[in-house]
Amino acid sequence: MAPAPTLDAASAAALEKLALPAPKLVELSRPNNAAQLRALCDAVEHLQLHARSGDADAEGLEAKTINLVIVAAAAKAQLSEAKRRYLIARVADGSLDGADRVDAASKYLASTPSDNVDKAEFDRECGVGATVSEETIAAHVTRVLEPLRTGPSDGDAAAAVWGQQSALMASLRAEPELRWAPAVAVKTALEKELEKSFGSRNEAMRRAREKQAAEVKAAKAAKAAKPAKEAAAAPAEADPDAMFREGFLSRLHAPGGNPQQKDALREQHLKATGGRVFTRFPPEPNGYLHVGHIKAIAVDFGYARYHGGQCYLRFDDTNPEAESEEYFEAILEMVRWLGFEPFKITYSSDYFDQLYALAVELIRRGKAYVDHSTPEEIKQGRGGEERGPRVASKWRDRPVEESLADFEAMRDGKFPPGKVTLRMKQDLLGSGNPQMWDLIAYRVLDAPHHRTGTRWKIYPTYDFTHCLVDSFENISHSLCTTEFILSRESYEWLCDALDVYKPRQYEFGRLALEGTVTSKRKILKLVTERHVNGWDDPRLFTMMALRRRGIPPGALLSFVNQLGVTTSPATTSIQRFEQAVRQYLEMQTPRLMMVVRPLRIVLENVPEDFVLQLERPLHPKNPAMGTARVPFARVNYIDASDFRPVDSPDYFRLAPGKTVGLLNAPFPVTCTSWVDAAGATSGEPVEVRVRYEDPAHGGNAQARSKTYVQWVGEHAPSGSPVVIDEVRTYERLFTVDNPAGEANFLDTINPNSLQVMQGAMIETGFWHVAALALREARKVAESRTKAAQEEAHRATAAEESAIAAGSVGATHTGDGAPTRKADQLVGNEVVRFQGMRIAYFALDKESSLECLREGAAADAAPRKGTSDRLVLNRIVTLKEDSGKSGAEAPKK
Repeated sequence: MAPAPTLDAASAAALEKLALPAPKLVELSRPNNAAQLRALCDAVEHLQLHARSGDADAEGLEAKTINLVIVAAAAKAQLSEAKRRYLIARVADGSLDGADRVDAASKYLASTPSDNVDKAEFDRECGVGATVSEETIAAHVTRVLEPLRTGPSDGDAAAAVWGQQSALMASLRAEPELRWAPAVAVKTALEKELEKSFGSRNEAMRRAREKQAAEVKAAKAAKAAKPAKEAAAAPAEADPDAMFREGFLSRLHAPGGNPQQKDALREQHLKATGGRVFTRFPPEPNGYLHVGHIKAIAVDFGYARYHGGQCYLRFDDTNPEAESEEYFEAILEMVRWLGFEPFKITYSSDYFDQLYALAVELIRRGKAYVDHSTPEEIKQGRGGEERGPRVASKWRDRPVEESLADFEAMRDGKFPPGKVTLRMKQDLLGSGNPQMWDLIAYRVLDAPHHRTGTRWKIYPTYDFTHCLVDSFENISHSLCTTEFILSRESYEWLCDALDVYKPRQYEFGRLALEGTVTSKRKILKLVTERHVNGWDDPRLFTMMALRRRGIPPGALLSFVNQLGVTTSPATTSIQRFEQAVRQYLEMQTPRLMMVVRPLRIVLENVPEDFVLQLERPLHPKNPAMGTARVPFARVNYIDASDFRPVDSPDYFRLAPGKTVGLLNAPFPVTCTSWVDAAGATSGEPVEVRVRYEDPAHGGNAQARSKTYVQWVGEHAPSGSPVVIDEVRTYERLFTVDNPAGEANFLDTINPNSLQVMQGAMIETGFWHVAALALREARKVAESRTKAAQEEAHRATAAEESAIAAGSVGATHTGDGAPTRKADQLVGNEVVRFQGMRIAYFALDKESSLECLREGAAADAAPRKGTSDRLVLNRIVTLKEDSGKSGAEAPKK
C-alpha cells in the first residue's frame, strides 16, 4: 500500500511495517500528529514491531494490538521517550489489552518521577493479568438493577429501563471490582439480566410503539365516531383525562399506599391531606420554561385535578447565584397561561430553617459529615472521569462533634466558597448507583438570596432539599422525568435516614421535539449573538415563544394528551406537533379573507360608488362564531397568485377571458384585460379589469365559474382594506433534526427561518374578531384570577387555623410570592384567525391598535390610526408543506 505523499521516506518505511490503511497514514501525516508519528516510528525501529502476515501462526501484531500501539503513541500524558517506549512495549507484548489499561498506564507513568519502572507496581495499577469472574460481574449487575425492580412491571416500565442501559453500563464500569472486567462481558451480563427481569429490548420497545400507535388509533376512531353535529361544535383535541385513566399514570398508588418506615408517618400524612392527592411542579427559577416543561406541568397539575387533589407551584430556589426575579414571574405566568392555578405558591427557601435542623440531625445520626476536600478531590474519590476506583474521603469518619462544629462554622460564614461541604454518608463504596456516592447536602455560597438576603451563607443542594420539601408539603405522588430514575434511591434513603414521611417518586418519559434546542445555555447563545430576537422569538420552543407565536394553550395540552404518558423517553417530530396544533385550531378559530400579495381588480361595468355590504360566516362549520360584514366595491384586491396573464387548461383561477367566483359575492367576474406598472401587458400585473356578471349591470347571467377566490374590498367609509404592516412567517430554525448533537449547533441554523412580508390586506371582519377575542379573554382572565385568589385566601386561613389548633405545624411563609394578575392571561396573541387558503395567524405583541384597548366595544367599527401598527405571526400552515421553507430538508 502506497504511503501518504506527505510522509518522509523514513516514516513511510517504518509505518509500512505496520500495514496501516491509507486513511490512517493520511491522519498521521498531519502536522498536529507529529509527536505521535515520531513515537510510533521510534517504537517500530527499537521494538522491531511489524504486522502479522495472513498466516494465523505467524509472528507479528494483530490489527487490534496495532491500534492500541497507535493509542499509546498518542498518550496525552507528558512522558519521556523511555516511558513512552515502555508503554508501547507493554502493549505490544499483550500486557495492556484494552484502551482502559493503556489510559491507566499512561497516567501511572506520568505520575512516577523515574524512568525506571517498577514492573510489579505497574502491573498492579494497570490491571495487567487481572481477571474478573462472571459471578462477580453478575452480582454487581443484580445490585445495580435492584432499585429499578420496585416500580410498575408493565411494558412502559420495561421500555424505560432499557432506555437507561447506557447509564447503567456507566454505573457498572465505575465499580472498583469491575474496573478491569471486559466491557463486552459487563454488557452481556447486563443485557442478560435486563432481559430476564424486563423482557427483551426489542419486545419492550415494540410493545411501547404498538401501545402508542393503538392509543393514537383509538383517539382517531373515537373522534370519527362522534356525530357530525357534535364534531362540528367540539374542539379537535384528545380526551384530557385519558392519560390518567389509562397507562402508566392509571396504576399509581392510592394516597397512603406508599410504604413508610413507621405506620405513624402514614397516619400523619393522611391526616394532613385528608386522603387527597397532592403533587407539585418544582421548577428552578434560573431560566424560562420550554416545551419540555409543558408535559411536566400537564402531568403534575392534571394528575392532582383528575383525582380531586391539589398541586403546589414550588420554586426550587436553592442556588441564588443563578436565580432572578424575572424568572419567578415568568414561570407563574406560563403555568397560569397553560390553564392551571397552583394550590399554593411556595419556595424551597420557605423551609431553610427546617432543612438546616434536619442537616444537623443527619450529622448527629452519623449519616453526614463535613468534608474539607477540594471539588477535584471529591470528584476523584468518586472515580473521576476515567471511572477509576472509588475512595472514601479522609474526613468521612471524623467525630460527629467535629462535623457539628464545622457545620455551624459554615453557617456563620467562617469558610469561603469551595473549601468545605456537608456530604451525606450513603454507600460510596458498596453501591453501583452514583446517586449513593456521598452526595453533597450543603455548600457555601457567597451570594445574597432574593428572599432571605444575606442571612444564609450556606445553601442546600437539590438532592438534599427536594425529597425533604416533598415530605414537608405531604406530597403523595412525586412525579418527575426518567433522568431522575437513579435519584429515587437517594430520595428514599434520605427520608428514611431522618425518619420523616417518605413520598413516592414516579418517573415518566420527558417530552422532546426534533429540530430544536431547549438547553438554556444554547438558547442564551442564540439570543446574545442575535440569531433570534429574544427568548420569546417564535422560532424558539420556549413557552413564551410558543405563546407569542399564537399557539393556544389548549392546543399544547391536546398535543400532550395525544402523545400520552409512558415511562419511555421519546423524541417527537415537529410535523406531529404542528399537526396537533392545526387540528385544534380547525374548529377554534374564525376564518377571514386575506391577500398576502394584493392585486387590484376593477369591476369596469359598475358605477364608481358601487358597494354591497355582504354578511359572511366567520366559520362555515361553526355558526356559533357569528358573521362579519364586509364591503364589496368597484375596486377590490385578490392575491397575485390567483391571476395568470396567460391561461392554460389546467388553471382554474382568474386569467384573460376566464370567469371565477369571488367568495360570498352574488355573481362571478370575467377578466377582460390587465396592465403592468407601465400601462403595458409585458411586465408584472398591477391591475386587472373584470366584468361583474350581474345582469343588472349588463353581466352575463349564464356565466359560470369552476372555483372561487378570496378578495378584500376597497371602501374608505368602511375602513377597508385593513393593511397589515408585517406578516411574519416562521420555518424551522435548524436544518437538522438534532442540532444539539452537532459539533457546533450554530452551523445548522436555517438562514431562511424568518420571512417578513409587508402590505398584505385583510377584511374588516378582523376588527370584530379582535375586539371580541380580547373582550372574552379579559372576562375569563378576571374570573379565573378572582377565583384563584379567593381559593388561596381560604387555603391560607385554613392552614392558620390548623396551626393555631396545633393539628399541624407551620410549613412555609409564603412571603414575596409572585402575584396572580388577570393580565398574565391576556396578550395580543388571543387574537387568532385562519387566513383562508393561507395559514393560521395571531396578532404579535408588537401590534398597537386603538381598537384593542380594554373597554373597546366588540361591535365597534374602528379605524387603523396613523400611529397604529398591525403585525401578524403565522402560527402554522394549513397543511404540512416542506417545500415552502426554503431550507434544506432535515437530515437524520
